[in-house]
Amino acid sequence: MEHIDKPKDIRQGEELEPKILEAYLKDTIDGLSGSLEIQQFPSGFSNLTYLIKVGETEMVLRRPPVGANIKSAHDMGREFKILSALRPVYPYCPKPLSYTEDPGIMGCPFYVMERIPGIILRKNIPKGMDMPADSMKKLCEKLLDVQVELHSIDVKAVGLENLGKPAGFVKRQVEGWSGRYRKAKTPDAPDYETVMNWLAEKMQPDTEHPTIVHNDYKLDNVVLDPRDPMNIIGVLDWEMATYGDPLLDLGNSLAYWVEKNDSDEAKIMRMMPTHIDGALTRKELIARYGEKTGRDMKAMDFYYCFGVFRLAVIAQQIYKRYYEGITKDERFALLIGAVQILEKTALNVINQSKL
Repeated sequence: MEHIDKPKDIRQGEELEPKILEAYLKDTIDGLSGSLEIQQFPSGFSNLTYLIKVGETEMVLRRPPVGANIKSAHDMGREFKILSALRPVYPYCPKPLSYTEDPGIMGCPFYVMERIPGIILRKNIPKGMDMPADSMKKLCEKLLDVQVELHSIDVKAVGLENLGKPAGFVKRQVEGWSGRYRKAKTPDAPDYETVMNWLAEKMQPDTEHPTIVHNDYKLDNVVLDPRDPMNIIGVLDWEMATYGDPLLDLGNSLAYWVEKNDSDEAKIMRMMPTHIDGALTRKELIARYGEKTGRDMKAMDFYYCFGVFRLAVIAQQIYKRYYEGITKDERFALLIGAVQILEKTALNVINQSKL
């Protein structure tokens, strides 16, 4: 099917050593036979993702980006552990297959997981794919419900209570991301001091009911069933998952959600088709989450503003790697524009908030 997410040729400077990798895979994963083929998935701005094919078996390899030094954001072993623990109770997780820290294979830790072939919606609905308003509404509802499912998992029962520290979680997030922004700031970036000060002033108390937090849950991180695109069959990119306040997770998701009635400037940075007819609004997503979980949603301005700020920090960290010449990926040059637009979005939330 043409809508299936497809890999492309490997970008210059991000190649893998095929002979060493093939030997490792056949030594550690049962049942592999045939020659090795490697391609790269072109989307995403963080960890590098490759399609690995050995004979008829397709797998996905994840490794840190070249030149990255943000250890907590690119901890392959941690990500592998999360998938291993969640897979039995949350079948949307890809099945983890192998992990190694041996620097002799590709010079960094990496892991391999099963491939979940399916549709991933990116900026626009693919040509030839039908997505009427009622279908889009159903998909948005399903997207929110799958996030609620994640937040309902018994963390201790799956052995992930040490994944994070819920006590002081919100404070650490606000202070930590503020520090990261100041460290990643380049001369052409806005200072964000008004936003950071407001977040510190309006900081919410710790939740009494912490959950697993995906930390990057969004439409282009889920896999849709090719036979029924309204059905989600996979959730990807667990590199920033932790244990903490689920409303921060929701706020992070809402930061990506560009609506039909948002400004043209905001739509410039749209990465998903959340603007089309039938798509739920941010207010509708918040209301549905409250109905499904029974949580108090009155402070969502804080959580949404934090999500917008955090997204800006991530973009700025990646942009700094490009600014300093560590990576030559030309997509990263555009991220400074996103950082500037996101500041306006955050300030608009602050100016309209009644908190």
